[in-house]
Amino acid sequence: MRRLRVLTWHVHGSYLYYLGHAPVDLFVLSRPDRGPGYSGRWGHLPWTANVHDMPLAELHGQRFDCVLYQSHRHYLEDRGLLSAAQQRLPAIFLEHDPPRDHPVDTRHPVDDPNMLLVHVTHFNALMWDNGRTPTRVVPHGVLVPEGVRYRGTKPRGLVVVNHLARRGRRLGADVHAQAAQRLPLDLIGMGAEEAGGPGEVRHDRLPAFASDYRFLFNPIRYTSLGLAVCEAMMLGMPVVGLGTTEMARVVENGISGYVHTDVDWLIDRMRELLADPAQAHRLGQGAQAYAREHFNIERFARDWAKVFDEVCANGSERGLRTRGVDRTVSESLGNRL
Repeated sequence: MRRLRVLTWHVHGSYLYYLGHAPVDLFVLSRPDRGPGYSGRWGHLPWTANVHDMPLAELHGQRFDCVLYQSHRHYLEDRGLLSAAQQRLPAIFLEHDPPRDHPVDTRHPVDDPNMLLVHVTHFNALMWDNGRTPTRVVPHGVLVPEGVRYRGTKPRGLVVVNHLARRGRRLGADVHAQAAQRLPLDLIGMGAEEAGGPGEVRHDRLPAFASDYRFLFNPIRYTSLGLAVCEAMMLGMPVVGLGTTEMARVVENGISGYVHTDVDWLIDRMRELLADPAQAHRLGQGAQAYAREHFNIERFARDWAKVFDEVCANGSERGLRTRGVDRTVSESLGNRL
């Protein structure tokens, strides 16, 4: 069968890399300056062959099967850059985050019964007011390089957060600072130097870099489930973090790591892991078992293949008659999706 052609944007590079494992061709919009959201197939990530650069200047006249929006700005403003025919294509909105303005009373900007709203965690889907838009949850899928496995020989904890200092309390800058005063922790990520960390580690080098650390500490209060958490678990690394958002469901105390809302309790657990490598390895095995079952890339690719197939088939059945509200169509679409 012909592979579906999907137009999208470069919003989260690591996620886009993993999405490239779905059996579709992804065309990623780009501008010559490779500015935010328009960097296309760019950077050091090991892109799969089905991820293609799509220069914005060449967009009109190109044929696609559907459009995958990944940011509010691109959906609300930049879709005007598409041709009228491209704007009428079957469409998906991939929501990467929980609501920012208010955790339970924020209406999602997509309000279209003829679109599909895909969330990356069940927590995010629960917290957004999704309105009339049909929803689906596709949990993360990740890979770690062959031959790279958790060793935990370094008696230090690793923290992986981008721009922690400037993103403040929501990302747990104060929680990290509190823990770092009492424990040996190394912060990496974009802008890590601003918070006393060594800097950024390339995505393809991160698993080998992380493998020597005793545990991953995730200080984030409120955001989506980070790919760094999933990757650490797939590596066989125990995870310690705040028992909020999807973290409360993914990490099980005493099995794959520790989660709690009491930072002092978490600090005590991290001290125990620093003192007891065998305990850390046991928890790491539990983390890896969970990740292999829930975050394997094959499941992720199948889930996305099904989403793309269903959305494109539904768009074809509608004949793209309208982008307005057709109650019969929307109810049928909601039931099938």
